[in-house]
Amino acid sequence: MREQETIYTIPVNDAFHAEGTLCPLCRLEATTDSNLIEYYLGPSLMEPDVRQTTNEKGFCRDHLTRMYNSQENRLGLGLMLHTHLLAQRERILALLSEAEGSSERKGGLFSRRSQERGAAEIAGDLAAISTSCVICERLAYTMGRYYDVVFWQYFHSSEFAELFDKGPPICLPHLAELVRTAENTLNRSDRKTFFSRLVERQGAKLEALAAEVEWFTLKFDYRNRDKPWGESKTALARAIRTLEGESGLT
Repeated sequence: MREQETIYTIPVNDAFHAEGTLCPLCRLEATTDSNLIEYYLGPSLMEPDVRQTTNEKGFCRDHLTRMYNSQENRLGLGLMLHTHLLAQRERILALLSEAEGSSERKGGLFSRRSQERGAAEIAGDLAAISTSCVICERLAYTMGRYYDVVFWQYFHSSEFAELFDKGPPICLPHLAELVRTAENTLNRSDRKTFFSRLVERQGAKLEALAAEVEWFTLKFDYRNRDKPWGESKTALARAIRTLEGESGLT
């Protein structure tokens, strides 16, 4: 067993110990995301408190598409969508009625009805219904807790600190979250230490990646045709993942 491993650190450790070039936090997020989809398509969908939450918040387009395409428990998905549609029907119709009323307003800037909402604001509320997602919310919360675990282990486990420093580059989206979380989690001294090592870590890995991308382009020169590719064959995909996070590229 790795040093002082607990139920809270196991997912983080597994992500950082996994082989490959994928950002460990992308791997951790993807695993957590898949587990949440499985959870909401599992027996939990019949629990009253879970159903109340899914009725209220629903799922975003990405998660609905993935739940549908998974071919898992189409009946359960149908049951959730049925009660969600019923729960949102009155809200949607109320917003549409409000938009209808806004189109009939008359009067100038200082009229009695000038404080009422316009169609653009109402449209924003309609759009919010489609983007609201219980999985996105739980994923963001869980990842926030995992960032805390990363920092705790970094300063309490020499094994993890070495693993973190030597691992694949952290993608830019997750790098931003690490910096943001560090501001609220670490004291000034630890922040300075962490950022200093992060500069060294990311700098070296980005330099190496840029060189591999350059060699990928140089291989198109006939003079380099017979020279080995090295790691540059996968450099474009890895560069995209490093800049934008996991994109499904292979």
